[in-house]
Amino acid sequence: MANAAEQMARNLNFGTFAKAKDLQARILFTLGILVLYRLGTFIPLPGLDPSQYAALFESQANGILGSMNLFAGGAVERMGIFALNVMPYITASIIVQMMTTASPTLEKLKKEGEAGRKQLNQYTRYLTLAFALVQSFAIAGGLAAVRLEGISSWFFILTGVVTLTGGTMMLMWMGEQITARGIGNGISLIIFAGIVAELPRAIYNLVAQARTTSVDIGFVLAIAFMVIALIVFIVFIERSQRRLIIHYPKRQQSQGFAQGQRSFLPLKINTAGVIPPIFASALLMLPMTAVGFMGAGAGADPASASGFLGWLAANFAPGSWTYIISYSVLVVFFAFFYTQIMFNPEETADNLRKYGGFIPGIRPGSNTAAYIDYVLTRLTTIGSAYIVFICILPELLRRYFPQIPFYIGGTSLLIVVSVTMDTVTQIQSHLIAHQYEGMIKKSKLGGKRK
Repeated sequence: MANAAEQMARNLNFGTFAKAKDLQARILFTLGILVLYRLGTFIPLPGLDPSQYAALFESQANGILGSMNLFAGGAVERMGIFALNVMPYITASIIVQMMTTASPTLEKLKKEGEAGRKQLNQYTRYLTLAFALVQSFAIAGGLAAVRLEGISSWFFILTGVVTLTGGTMMLMWMGEQITARGIGNGISLIIFAGIVAELPRAIYNLVAQARTTSVDIGFVLAIAFMVIALIVFIVFIERSQRRLIIHYPKRQQSQGFAQGQRSFLPLKINTAGVIPPIFASALLMLPMTAVGFMGAGAGADPASASGFLGWLAANFAPGSWTYIISYSVLVVFFAFFYTQIMFNPEETADNLRKYGGFIPGIRPGSNTAAYIDYVLTRLTTIGSAYIVFICILPELLRRYFPQIPFYIGGTSLLIVVSVTMDTVTQIQSHLIAHQYEGMIKKSKLGGKRK
């Protein structure tokens, strides 16, 4: 049976949305930030020769540049000021979260509430700046060979580092503003906007290839059916829950005993959401960025690198078996790691014990924590296998069907569908809160004024 909140959510309509002025302002603010982000992807890096860089990107479009371009919304293809995107921020977040679990000082900060969270966010910003400086220097140094004539190499590198680093810090600030003043998770929405912006062109290119008979029309229809099936599968898994029954005993009140309540603890199959594939992609891009822009020489093909960098280029290129296996292992690791951060069984069991709640047949305290951890581990195992299947599908397609635009695949669909569902849920929550406020005003709880 649906609870009161679910029943109220079903009764939401456009009239409710029209009255929610605060929600409308949040949505318009979010859309405005995303429009500015899209405009920034079209502003090119100063001093870059467009024709030479276009030839460089064309030669590596199916490799690391194509992977970076997926998350950057086409900014890498145009080498815009937002070409680094939010990948340095994601990498910094990974390191800070790992250090939080390993360092007692950072773990203490995490438990201090809002003040501790602000301090950890500040550490993440500093680390983001460091990663952005290193990666922008590598990219600018690699692109110095395709700069315009008359511009010195050191000046091009300096302006490139300042521009790319500033673009990343600007995107980080935009994401934080969306989270605080807009709707949805800002960083996820920026990645979402980049993927969605490139999908129409990918679909057009695939259809154009079919019209020129290089790709069979039946193959295109099969891809379309696969995409629809994946969307349905992702929505089904993301909405799936394992509900643990929670009982609350009778409580003594001033007029007698209140009846005991029965609730449930919802555990999602995929608690980590889109974090594992994003984190795994960010880590795998770091060594390949060094190979593509530094080890192989300025603007050269990564395959021409020698030594250890050449081994990396040969074995960790997107679509290779080593890359697929490493990607799968990292996705599984981050699925368990982030689930452990997001959901603490011991803390949940302690909160249940404080409020008198218990799981039928399980003793409160450590036994309840062990049982929740057991259920959560099994769910995370299923969820990580689901994410791996979704994420390696485009890599397998890239390997065996190179004519397919690889971003029409599971990873991009997982991000798009998950971020859409999360944003819609937040919009629905704001509408429910607005509806509650309207009900309280109509009930005139403060009494009738004369």
